[in-house]
Amino acid sequence: MSRSGWPRRPCRRHGLYSLRAKLTLANVVLLAVGVVTATAVSAIAMRVYLLDSVDRELMSTRDSIGAARISMEQVDALSALIALSDRTHGEPAADGADSLVHGAVFISLDAGGAPLTVAGFAPTAEQRALAAAVGDPAALVADDEPYDVDVAGDPYRVTAARMDDGTTVLLGASTTSLHGVIAKALKLDFAVGGLLLATLACLTLFGVRRRMRPLEDMVETSSAIAEGDLTRRVPSSSETTLEVEQLRLALNSMLQQVETAHHTRERSAAQLRRFVGDASHELRTPLAAIRGYLQLHDKGMLTDPGERRRAWDRMSDEVDRMGRLVDELLTLARLDQRPELRVRNVDLTRLVRDAAADLRAQQPDRPVTVRADGVLLVRADESGLRQLLGNLVSNVRTHTPADVPVRLGVERSAGTVRLYVADEGPGLAEEDAARIFDRFFRAGGGAGSGLGMAIVQGVVEAHEGEVAVSTAPGDGLKVTVTLPSGPTRSSRADLGSTPPRPRPGAPRAAVPAPSPPSPPRP
Repeated sequence: MSRSGWPRRPCRRHGLYSLRAKLTLANVVLLAVGVVTATAVSAIAMRVYLLDSVDRELMSTRDSIGAARISMEQVDALSALIALSDRTHGEPAADGADSLVHGAVFISLDAGGAPLTVAGFAPTAEQRALAAAVGDPAALVADDEPYDVDVAGDPYRVTAARMDDGTTVLLGASTTSLHGVIAKALKLDFAVGGLLLATLACLTLFGVRRRMRPLEDMVETSSAIAEGDLTRRVPSSSETTLEVEQLRLALNSMLQQVETAHHTRERSAAQLRRFVGDASHELRTPLAAIRGYLQLHDKGMLTDPGERRRAWDRMSDEVDRMGRLVDELLTLARLDQRPELRVRNVDLTRLVRDAAADLRAQQPDRPVTVRADGVLLVRADESGLRQLLGNLVSNVRTHTPADVPVRLGVERSAGTVRLYVADEGPGLAEEDAARIFDRFFRAGGGAGSGLGMAIVQGVVEAHEGEVAVSTAPGDGLKVTVTLPSGPTRSSRADLGSTPPRPRPGAPRAAVPAPSPPSPPRP
């Protein structure tokens, strides 16, 4: 087992149960069946052809004897003349009557089936064995085809003819050489077939090994991922098939999604831990202050009415701070649950003008420019958009000097609506701007809880929009919200329970580096 708890990478073992062995065995078996079938067919055809040649010779001799219509006495006379002619010309006499038929054994049988002497020549042992093996010569005379008989362990083809005097003539030809030829042909076929089988097995093993290499890479990649290396992917191979390549692409796509999901889960878990820790820290500060004043009051140390009043005001402020923090946490929790919106036609220019009017009322000396003319309707949740504008304006009010100009505007473009809030304050550094939407993030230790911009991002995502920031040190901060002008998801509930109007002192999530005379921006 590996340290991650998964089994270690398997070794490359290819037994009889591997796909490589099964494919090789299947190919070899199919070829073996083909070789055996072809050899059997060729052997049968060869035997039929050779036996047919022997049978034609025997039947031709039989027909010649039957057509001659001679008796045994005439055969004896003819044999004597042939023997006399052979002696006259100095040729040796034939040993027995089998010389009358070329390549065949010739023997005459009487009515009882006993061998007869022809031209003074007694039957040979081979002729007697043939006569004994035949048994009933009358059946051979009546049959139109030769028979197979076994003569002293050798195979013979036998037929018979009947002469005019009732004598039966047996004609037999040995097929030992024929069967020898067939046996040699079978041995040659099986030798060549065995060589083909061995060659096919080697070629199949080599080919399958080359074609199976991508699958082995997949096994190695899966094992490496099981051990914790989520960056591994199945490499491409030059020797691959369409199906294997499709499998490789699908597996790599799945592995990419697995890696992304794993990183997302790890990031979410880290954010959750950080969120819980930050929330606990933010809540612990007002609780510690309230507990301290209560302990002072319980011990009777707040005797002066002014001190008691000051302690009461401080506890009220901490309770308000804790209440605002809890409201923001509840709002973020609802946004995390992706709530459905109570959408309706909302005049976005009216919301922008209201936010600008609130800012002028709270900071009369701040220059505020509004670019929102006419009526610009958008299908959205009004309370969510008011909270979004309230957080953006509160950020500007809280974290920039009171004389810094602010611009608010809204415009329609290509099926979307853009809303922006821009100030000319100190701006943010690049690393701080990258974390501006992180929860509880406050650059430079500025004021606020660090949840304002996180809520802005949550509201925008709930409306299926986008939010972006444009900032640089000394160039101010511009937040642009892009919303779809068409309908979004319908709803039966609002985004949160906070009032639609912005609250004074709402926190800003991200701040620039300190720049005198302005305070540090979170």
